Amino acid sequence: MNDNKTILICDDDEGILDMLEMVFEDSPYTVIAEQNSLNVKGIVEKQSPDLVVLDLWMPVLSGDQVLKMIRKNPKTETLPVIIISASREGKKIATNAGATAYISKPFDFEELMTMVNHLMS
Repeated sequence: MNDNKTILICDDDEGILDMLEMVFEDSPYTVIAEQNSLNVKGIVEKQSPDLVVLDLWMPVLSGDQVLKMIRKNPKTETLPVIIISASREGKKIATNAGATAYISKPFDFEELMTMVNHLMS
């Protein structure tokens, strides 16, 4: 069911990126970790991930701006995107930008994995 599925994770916090990579280490998914939100559009177009986990607050290009770019492209408009954020307004911003799902930081790894498995099936 999960053969060769890829998750792109973008967070400007290296600690969170490392932690998420470890969470998915024993999962059947391939993880692409990216710290720079400016690179997400290119990675999505070239590598066609099956799911994107995107931090909301990042320098230069915020998660909601990245998500709006993903939604504007007909090839990626239905790509599942989970927004993660510590912001109190995060869920509202994520929903308005077109997020598939939202998890607030600090998040429960079980909850994240359950959500990922659900969206990947």
